[in-house]
Amino acid sequence: MLRLIAGRARSLVARRATPALTTSSARTASNGHEVTEAVDMSRPMYWDRLDTPLPDKLYKDKLSAADKSLKEKEKGPWSQLTNEEKIALYRLSFRQTYAEMHQPSSEWKTVVGGIFFSVGFTALLVWWQRVYVYPPRPRTFSDEWQAKQLQRMLDMRINPIEGFSSKWDYEKGQWK
Repeated sequence: MLRLIAGRARSLVARRATPALTTSSARTASNGHEVTEAVDMSRPMYWDRLDTPLPDKLYKDKLSAADKSLKEKEKGPWSQLTNEEKIALYRLSFRQTYAEMHQPSSEWKTVVGGIFFSVGFTALLVWWQRVYVYPPRPRTFSDEWQAKQLQRMLDMRINPIEGFSSKWDYEKGQWK
């Protein structure tokens, strides 16, 4: 038992230590897969959300020369700004307006299409199983067999007090 635990511990240490001790890139440490940079969630981020109207930071961080001159013009009276300049200032801070965020998307079409595809594929699979996988239905499921079985049970007078035969009128030959 001790040998087994020691062997497992050595293999675990060897697997963990090999990437750390080698001088190769992070690509080796990730077993040949691409390594993506982790996002630091403690820093301010931008996103358009209806429930938080003011994101942590502006939409555009790096401003061009025209954007910088527009920002300087923003500090003056807004009556001197044209509508296009006001819209451009808005677009520096926000990517979408509330009207654009409320616009319906066509994602529902993809979802409904996926549901129909799944249901159709399942129906096709069930049909295939009925035709090629399951054996034929037993003869006891046929209507004539069940009628014969019912008549046999009535002839044998099965459970005549409270059961099956108690509901049959033997003199008239019909159900009570």
